[in-house]
Amino acid sequence: MGAVFGRQDTHKRSFHDSKLEAKMVDAMQRRASHGTSLRSFDSIVMKFPKIDESFRKCKTIFEQFDEDSNGEIDKEELKHCFQKLEISFTEEEISDLFEACDINEDMGMKFNEFIVFLCLVYLLNEPAVSEAKIKMGLGNLETTFETLVDAFVFLDKNKDGYVSKDEMIQAINETTTGERSSGRIAMKRFEEMDWDKNGMVTFKEFLFAFTRWNVSTYSQQDDLHV
Repeated sequence: MGAVFGRQDTHKRSFHDSKLEAKMVDAMQRRASHGTSLRSFDSIVMKFPKIDESFRKCKTIFEQFDEDSNGEIDKEELKHCFQKLEISFTEEEISDLFEACDINEDMGMKFNEFIVFLCLVYLLNEPAVSEAKIKMGLGNLETTFETLVDAFVFLDKNKDGYVSKDEMIQAINETTTGERSSGRIAMKRFEEMDWDKNGMVTFKEFLFAFTRWNVSTYSQQDDLHV
């Protein structure tokens, strides 16, 4: 499944990712059955400043895990912190999450990758994850993570756990005000999300793109009228 590594994935990474992706798709389908309060792409854009503020709060958690303060978390640091927090993830579960979020395959999880990691930990509804939410201090970030889930559910019109090009165009067209060049904008946003170029975007790919989007991008009145 996708990220910047795309078609050059190793068999091992593809295997781990496929298992994690299956869990994410199942979780998103369950969430989609409850619907979303978002009614337009504009309503997602309006939440960007609050989301950005919450992302900055994740820095404290990141620094706790980054034991050697080198700006990234390696797999051993991640395992060590889970042990200290007495979070009962198996070694395989930790490895799967780490490898899924280490998008550059440099064996180090940088801050934006760590945000994706936290979102995935929050999304997965398993006993060990519920325990992790409390011990990692994710409760304070619940509103932000719920917004990200809602945003994906809004984009996923057919509720199959993926976002297609047509769904992205439909979502961009659903604005609270007028919209110019929505097709062009939708395709640009979709291409930023669809890193493995397979025509379908998973929640993980959506998160990676989201952490790279800058709020100022959407302040341009000639692109989106917010």
